[in-house]
Amino acid sequence: MTPEERIATLREKIAYHSDKYYNQDNPEITDYEFDMMMRELKQLEKDNPSLVTADSPTQKVGGKAKRTAGVLVRHNVPMLSLQDVFSKEEVTEFVEQMREQLDEPEFVVEYKIDGLSMALRYENGALVLAETRGDGINFGEDVTANALAIPDVKKKLKDAPEYLEIRGEVYMKNAAFEAVNEKQELLGKKPFANPRNCAAGTLRQLDASVTKERGLSLFIFNIQQVRGMEFRTHTEGYEYLKKQGIHVIDDYKVCRTADEVWAVIEAIGERRGELAYDIDGAVVKVNSYADREKLGATSKVPRWAVAYKYPPEEKESRLLDIELSVGRTGRITPTAIFEPVRLCGTSVSRATLHNQDFIDELDIGIGDTVVVYKSGEIIPKIKEVRREKRPADWKRFVIPDTCPACGAKTERERDTADIKCTSPNCPAQLERHIINFVGRDAMDIKGFGTVYIEELVRMGYIKDVADIYLLHEHRDALIEQGVIGKEKNTDKLLDAIEKSKKNDVYKLLTGLGIPNVGKAAAKAIMKHFQTMERLEKATVEDLVAVNDIGEISAQCIHGFFSEEGNRAMIARLRACGVNMETAEREVTDSVLSGKTVVVTGTLPTLGRREAQELIEQYGGKVSGSVSKKTDYVLAGENAGSKLTKAQELGIPVLSEEELREMLDR
Repeated sequence: MTPEERIATLREKIAYHSDKYYNQDNPEITDYEFDMMMRELKQLEKDNPSLVTADSPTQKVGGKAKRTAGVLVRHNVPMLSLQDVFSKEEVTEFVEQMREQLDEPEFVVEYKIDGLSMALRYENGALVLAETRGDGINFGEDVTANALAIPDVKKKLKDAPEYLEIRGEVYMKNAAFEAVNEKQELLGKKPFANPRNCAAGTLRQLDASVTKERGLSLFIFNIQQVRGMEFRTHTEGYEYLKKQGIHVIDDYKVCRTADEVWAVIEAIGERRGELAYDIDGAVVKVNSYADREKLGATSKVPRWAVAYKYPPEEKESRLLDIELSVGRTGRITPTAIFEPVRLCGTSVSRATLHNQDFIDELDIGIGDTVVVYKSGEIIPKIKEVRREKRPADWKRFVIPDTCPACGAKTERERDTADIKCTSPNCPAQLERHIINFVGRDAMDIKGFGTVYIEELVRMGYIKDVADIYLLHEHRDALIEQGVIGKEKNTDKLLDAIEKSKKNDVYKLLTGLGIPNVGKAAAKAIMKHFQTMERLEKATVEDLVAVNDIGEISAQCIHGFFSEEGNRAMIARLRACGVNMETAEREVTDSVLSGKTVVVTGTLPTLGRREAQELIEQYGGKVSGSVSKKTDYVLAGENAGSKLTKAQELGIPVLSEEELREMLDR
């Protein structure tokens, strides 16, 4: 391959992975793999300067500025990236270059936090704006509302200059990240890949209450601009910020020689696995602001700092077992159990194997000698298998076709690599199933929160969804034990459970948690079959005859009702008095008949569900996303990106008042 061809290939790959990292918060490769591609491209362009182009990834900073969480704002100071270095020799070269150009410079060595960059602007001590890095040069994104929900962000400074702009890294502590992913699993949602992705996605979304709930943190690592006060050095600025109660980078060190700098970098590397958060390197900065001013910056990076990236530490170990666990969504996750090895300061003996595809790709089996490392996210991973060391009786591991928790049949989920247990009564996923069953789109039992569900399952009151309708038999015990609260709270929940028996049967079908059967599909199915009894007897051919129900969904539904345990559960629900028939509702012919409407924002009097029911009552269909097929967008306050897209596509936008006027005609 010629240098020109290799450069083109690398640029295409880097552009793809940059978009996954910066704009989608969903990287597919490690930071180290990305850094190595970028380094190769830089070297090729250095060797072939005639091939350098303005749109090369080496000439750009960061990702695109997006409008997900707020409006675009212009940077007062560019939020540049740092030049990466990967060896002691490169660190030494940087230090010596600085010493040649400056008079006895000092260097500050500090952690490089793995998060999302954000700048804060203060005017006379009051926070006026928080912005993301965006494109790094011109525009970032206004995330002030979300920033105010982060405890480390100070709204007011005590001893403040006329203007102060500081830059830091929004990140998640590992404990906060684990708590968020546990909740994602509980709600049946996709877990985040790593703390950095979770922090980035959280800062950019629209609901500040979600930001507060997820527990983001912030480290400040630079003073960008100041008026009305003067700082001579980076560390002097840090001392001022600390007096204001601002959280700056932990445990920074001042050095004067290359050997001192390297010693600190090594010390950070040895203890990074013991930190409560992820770091992906160490930053070396010139301390003096006057020296920084003298050195300046290129179009991409400041000349007065570099970021040292730690290489992945790798060790061999022997695979002792592969443990299968069933998550609250029914997903079966294989975990490698290997002889303990020490990596990045901690002992590790477990690493996820993700799914059967990953196992097949590694070609791994029990007894194999494996290469273990910790990625930039400080998560133990298996890199490869030493096939030359495998035992004579070796067999590649295959996830069985029965659930390790309950023995039910397992199935591979469509369009994914996930293998899931098919039983909704599997004890490993019971809590998640109950949460779905009582949720708004299903039986809508108000006040039946996650904490109550966890406690009722733990104490044995609920073993499947039918047990919900037998809780009244345990009323006195529940009150005495304080499971739900005092008498008033207990009776309130029991009343809500009783009222839910009268729900339309499509809500019950939605709550059963059958794969590929959500609210819309459940409505279509029950409109066709009318009663649960007829649905239970339906063949795959009968089910495929329903509008919008395909072969795979039909197989899932038929398989569910073929299970004896599921039929018994339905019988118990019927015996408890839960409605099993469709409630006929007259659909009014109107201007909305056959039209697709998207609802977005907060409406003056209608809740989201009430708006949907009103639209459906008048013959319309509600969609969750705006496309060319959308006929109207019903918009309230804080409508966000859906409103923007509707305007771009020229789709009519209605207020609640305008919708009501249309329906009254």
